[in-house]
Amino acid sequence: MVDLKKSPFNLDDSQIQWVEETINSMSIDEKIGQLFVLLKAVPGVDEEKIKESLEVSHQGGLRWQGGDNETVYHQNSFYQKTSKTPLFIAANCDDGGIGVSKSGTFVATAAECGAGGNTENAYNLGYVAAKEASALCCNWMFNPVVDIYKNWRNTIVNTRSFGSDPEKVLENARAYIKGVKAANPNMACTAKHFPGDGVEELDQHLVMGVNNMSVEEWEDNFGYVYRSLIKEGLEAIMVGHIALPEMSRKLVPGIKDEDIKPATLSKELLTDLLREDMGFNGVVITDASHMVGLSATSKRSEAVPGAIIAGCDMFLFANDVKEDIGYVKKAYEEGRLTEERLSDALHRILGLKAHLHLNSPDRNIPAKDLSIIGCEEHHKFAIKAAKECITLVKDTRNNIPVDVNKKKRLFLVYVGSTPTTKGYTGDPVKNVVIEELEKAGFEVDVCPNYHDLEVENGVSPMNFIKMLNHQTRQSFVESHDLALIVVNVKGYAQENNVRLRWSVNHSCELPWYNEEVPTIAMSLNYTNHLIDLPQIHTFINAYSPKREHIRAAIEKMIGLDTFNGKADETVFCGRWDTRL
Repeated sequence: MVDLKKSPFNLDDSQIQWVEETINSMSIDEKIGQLFVLLKAVPGVDEEKIKESLEVSHQGGLRWQGGDNETVYHQNSFYQKTSKTPLFIAANCDDGGIGVSKSGTFVATAAECGAGGNTENAYNLGYVAAKEASALCCNWMFNPVVDIYKNWRNTIVNTRSFGSDPEKVLENARAYIKGVKAANPNMACTAKHFPGDGVEELDQHLVMGVNNMSVEEWEDNFGYVYRSLIKEGLEAIMVGHIALPEMSRKLVPGIKDEDIKPATLSKELLTDLLREDMGFNGVVITDASHMVGLSATSKRSEAVPGAIIAGCDMFLFANDVKEDIGYVKKAYEEGRLTEERLSDALHRILGLKAHLHLNSPDRNIPAKDLSIIGCEEHHKFAIKAAKECITLVKDTRNNIPVDVNKKKRLFLVYVGSTPTTKGYTGDPVKNVVIEELEKAGFEVDVCPNYHDLEVENGVSPMNFIKMLNHQTRQSFVESHDLALIVVNVKGYAQENNVRLRWSVNHSCELPWYNEEVPTIAMSLNYTNHLIDLPQIHTFINAYSPKREHIRAAIEKMIGLDTFNGKADETVFCGRWDTRL
């Protein structure tokens, strides 16, 4: 039986009465519906369709995708007003308010915050995220990420982690949560992705993850972080589709390899470890259920109820709403999902809603004020983070600071992500880089890029020939004072790791100029690009392709400001040559 007077709920008698009366008034369909957080993938507000969907699903929570601020506010507030039972409305804000709105504020990545000398930027990150998410009626933050970046090859975790040191991850996660609570005390926070990502290089969107740490290693790292946050009142945990085989083998002696499941389906990890041993009393929710880390390990008819049976309270997203709910109902009718397990889940779900005061008459729907989203005050936090966290990873030839009065003729090589659509018309970030370099006083000579040449000239063999056209070394040196490689490469869920890719083989982009003129490289995203540019002697991690960060990095490069960030050891990718 769930004790709702204990942390993290801390309910009084009247709140507990509301929970009990609400559960007792529900039909079995309404009870099962509470277990689901569903995605509204099509932006827009069709009030009749929303009413119909709520009558079918009786969903416990909502996530949405896309839409302008006015539409999203209308949509989310209508969902909340119309639902028979108050809804969780969830936000995913790794980098700030930009997680809920295209016009929201990008503050910083977790990696950027981790590079700073204190946790103030993580606090600001949580504060801005909650302020802007709250304006769109959100009450549940799917953050902070508490994954620990142990494997430099892991690009799904890279910028989302506060670092490789569990103490730093914990301190910044605490700060993020404090920022959220300062902005909105009635917003729940979620630590993710239990039992912990960042040890291997694979991505649970594509495969089942495996955290291969020993029990002792896990306890010293992820266990330490989660146990600490649980003691401090953590409200929710998101479970990744990640196996923890050594812990499973300890908890279930003799378990066969084929019976080791991702944590989302693992009773020994959720019930035996997380609930009983670690004492977590809050809400447990799965990571997105369409990810192959879950869907390829079990039939969906088994996985959907199996996650609840194993110890998850809520299931994130549905394939087919009626079908998935039907799978849970069938498991209940057959006794596989017990009355006790269902009751515990419902008490935690409704208990957290009461904890957030969603049982109030207005359900905490804010008055419409969208002006705070992307406001100037919040952008100041982004400028502050850039100033304090942008990192000079190495400068072994003392190329920095660059005296722009003496070395202004700059050869720019911009490397973006490979275009994946036929509608590519150019990379706007490249133009921002050029603009900011010219404002700083550089004369910028832009290296050709094969994809841009196709936009400019159409498909032609001459584009490839132009990319191979290396000028004489003497003429290059006579016309350039330095070279700058700017890398803006990022991917998501389309391959297990993402690496720097030149636009065409053997192109003039490649750093043949490294020993001809002073050469600097700057990453606007991932922190691990030294694996593909080890020979570059000066490297900057700027963490973001936003103008504030690009400008700040250039100002530091030319000596108008100092580099204050500290590089995580993982940036050197476990190699000696990346340090030269």
